[in-house]
Amino acid sequence: MSERKTFLITGMDAEDFLQGLITNDIKKLDAGMVYAAILTPQGKFLADFFLSRRGDAILMDVDATVADGLVQRLSMYKLRADVQITPADLFVHRGTGETPVDGFADPRHPDMGWRAYRDTAQSGDDTDWDTIRVARCIPETGTELTPDSYILEAGFERLNGVDFRKGCYVGQEVTARMKHKTELRKGFTTVTVTGAAEPGTPITREGREVGTLFTRSGDRAIAFLRLDRTGPGMVAGDASVTLD
Repeated sequence: MSERKTFLITGMDAEDFLQGLITNDIKKLDAGMVYAAILTPQGKFLADFFLSRRGDAILMDVDATVADGLVQRLSMYKLRADVQITPADLFVHRGTGETPVDGFADPRHPDMGWRAYRDTAQSGDDTDWDTIRVARCIPETGTELTPDSYILEAGFERLNGVDFRKGCYVGQEVTARMKHKTELRKGFTTVTVTGAAEPGTPITREGREVGTLFTRSGDRAIAFLRLDRTGPGMVAGDASVTLD
């Protein structure tokens, strides 16, 4: 997986440092891999990543397109804390079936299999991950997840990517308010598409835009929709769109 970068986070203050920044509870590392994100103070998405223990360090696995920005953001928050962030130069391996001894179950959904970190590149994995993602409505950085995303609209609660009992983190106030004080009107969902329509095509209903089509696999796709505007008659270009 050349589109991923790995880093080791070390130092006496590493766990407390991360706990005050990320959306999930760092204490869950004792039970396995943790999926989390870091947000802006306004609650907008910056990056998502996987954390796991590797000896005395915490290993971070992040999409390469946002990796440098994430490390820069973490370094900005570090101040005088005893925290070091260094490239791990490990390769991400993925698979389905039984989790290997050196692997971790993907916390987002059992169908997403496992992840492992090794010194050599992976070969021979022909899993259609997009088909699995679409079936389970799992958004991905750079495709569905963008700087305009809010994690609750992206399904992070369902994907075990946010903890509402852990205490404060950057963007926590906005996220908690969306959870407890409002009903989500927008979000990712899986739809059935009949006809030709490419990702990025606006979805309309009765001439009014109600969302956007994203990753497609066969006749199913992930879509971002205004949930209060959905219903019969949705189209994406010349294709019909129905809620699953």
